[in-house]
Amino acid sequence: MDKILENALYTVKEDVDYGSVKIADDVVAMIAGLAATEVEGVYAMAGKDLLHKVKRGGPTKGVRVDIANGKVRANLAIIVNYGYNIPSVSAKVQDKVSDVIESMTGLKATDINIRVAGVRISRGM
Repeated sequence: MDKILENALYTVKEDVDYGSVKIADDVVAMIAGLAATEVEGVYAMAGKDLLHKVKRGGPTKGVRVDIANGKVRANLAIIVNYGYNIPSVSAKVQDKVSDVIESMTGLKATDINIRVAGVRISRGM
């Protein structure tokens, strides 16, 4: 369970009788991105061209994960809705992403780094 495979797959379970279970790092990135967008105050994930909504750019945009020795380090770039407390939203994203990664994959989330790449201002302002 403590090795990274060449194709960005991480072995989470090996069983002599049945085979192994592997998770691609893109899957962990998708889990992190989807979890982040569930937090109130997060408008979307931010990617290379700043804004990637989940339905347009995919939930892995604005997310980078590194997996080693059963531990996940994730870097997420988010856009926050105007009026929300950025430190509070960021802390909630860190908690949510960590909890979801650990519950869905069994991997330990050690670092969840948040970069606020923008603030969304609604049209009514």
